[in-house]
Amino acid sequence: MARSARFHGVSGFRMPSTFPIATQAPARIVLWARERDTGLAAKTTHSLYRAFFIDDIDISNADNAAAAAAKSGADAGAARAAVDDPAIKDALKRENELAMAKGVFGSPFIIVDGEPFWGVDHLDQVERWLATGGW
Repeated sequence: MARSARFHGVSGFRMPSTFPIATQAPARIVLWARERDTGLAAKTTHSLYRAFFIDDIDISNADNAAAAAAKSGADAGAARAAVDDPAIKDALKRENELAMAKGVFGSPFIIVDGEPFWGVDHLDQVERWLATGGW
């Protein structure tokens, strides 16, 4: 992971002291943010990854995840409430079921034009596919 972080220009990467973690809290917050503003969702995702992989903050803890989301401009209280919101919980279950039905099995896993790409080492292929329309 450290090599990939260096390759992609991510400075400050370090393996979290707790790894792996349960990801329900951050996933629910990102889903909540996406329902409000896709730009906010992207910023929130970056904040959560930064908190986990650079600042070594355990984002499986809902309070920590909400605080990380707040650094991206999200309302910390609303983000924290989203973690326990039954509608958000159900929405995440549906998203996971949909992903599994499409064959998603890891992260990152990106589907472009029905073509699956799995792993950080395939991100360059995703960019090329998006630019050229596939091959």
